[in-house]
Amino acid sequence: MNVQFSVSNAGSWSADRPVMQKSQRHEQSRRLLLLVALIALFGIFSGSVQAEESPAKPAKLKDYRIGPEDVLQISVWKEPELQREVLVRPDGGITFPLAGDVMAAGRTTAELRADITARIQKYIPDAVVTVSVTKLTGFRIYVIGKVKKPGQFTIGRYVDVLQALTLAGGLDPYASQKEIKVLRKQNGKKIVFPFNYKAVKSGENLDQNISLQNDDVIVVP
Repeated sequence: MNVQFSVSNAGSWSADRPVMQKSQRHEQSRRLLLLVALIALFGIFSGSVQAEESPAKPAKLKDYRIGPEDVLQISVWKEPELQREVLVRPDGGITFPLAGDVMAAGRTTAELRADITARIQKYIPDAVVTVSVTKLTGFRIYVIGKVKKPGQFTIGRYVDVLQALTLAGGLDPYASQKEIKVLRKQNGKKIVFPFNYKAVKSGENLDQNISLQNDDVIVVP
């Protein structure tokens, strides 16, 4: 009886062991699936937060308005003698063969290209003109008022309001964060853009963080 009892128990233990291993594997798989789901959920949540907190993107270069002292690359397809680098004069004009004197300042590259194309079409009817800005030496902004380093900033790229305030060393402790203004001259008119630094810094009203244009003035009261 003792022998049979021992064998019976041993057999019973051997029969239950695969069941226990299968149960353990099932539990491990369930935990692994739960961990994967949590990681995926956290990734989605993190991406949403990052998208909401990202500042407005700078304007594309195609929207850039040419300024004095900018350097342009102008070429006409299949016309090697009409490929050259041109410096925009202080008066905003340029000189290009067959086109003569052309006003470049205040225009986009697309607008300037259209003007040059129209001027040389009587000489080259199917002219294909390309205009690009190779150096943004004429892009200036101004930050005045209660900032640590007010003044004129000449930069070779687009910046938004927050980046410009950073260039100026940040706000003075006594600055009125909610009443900052961006002043712009456009088509002979003065445009004022309000900027609430406190709100933007908190991730609210991010559309106020506009990309600046040449000669924009930020006023910090």
